[in-house]
Amino acid sequence: MIQPLHSLSEEDLFSASEKTLNTYEKIAEQFWNGTYQHDVGQNIDALLRHIDNELPLEILDFGCGPGRDLRTFSALGHNATGIDGCKTFVEMAKRYANCEVLHQDFLRLDLPQNTFDGIFANASLFHIATQELPRVLRKLYACLKPNGVLFCSNPRGPNIEQFTDGRYGAFLTWNTWQSYLLNAGFAELEHYYRPPNLPRNQQPWLASLWRRTPNVPLLKPDNSI
Repeated sequence: MIQPLHSLSEEDLFSASEKTLNTYEKIAEQFWNGTYQHDVGQNIDALLRHIDNELPLEILDFGCGPGRDLRTFSALGHNATGIDGCKTFVEMAKRYANCEVLHQDFLRLDLPQNTFDGIFANASLFHIATQELPRVLRKLYACLKPNGVLFCSNPRGPNIEQFTDGRYGAFLTWNTWQSYLLNAGFAELEHYYRPPNLPRNQQPWLASLWRRTPNVPLLKPDNSI
């Protein structure tokens, strides 16, 4: 069992989530203006490259924000569903991407099992406190189809968990992040650092890809907090 960086009470967990979501609510337009032109094609291509299932694919954009990548998946011909805890982002994503978007706090996920060919978690999973990360990863594992693929990209760091600019985040090393995913039952596919073609000290983002393998039993999601 991996030890979390901090042990938070249920009240503190939901307070951290609420503060993070309130921050996104306040900066929603600013966030969109600062990110809508970001090129994450490397990440989208990596996810799709590892999925062998029949087209069109069922893709869950986990933490879809205002819908930039959700629209890209839809334009590529896939059935894309978004999910975000920020109500304003959900409304923006519905308008921009014209896709179904679920409004769910990551600590209160209600996802269908064996449904998605791929999950695209770009800059979202790091907002989950490490003590809840195993539970959330089991839920993502369960909502993937056998052989389904999880992509995640998080800002890396020396295993610290803190508020930054009003948003809660866990900044983990590769070895720590790898341990969480392997313990949740995923099989490792690859990992890399971003932005590409820069020295490692100028690559703050850690991207990784994981498969729900058919020979690993479906882990029962833990709904407790």
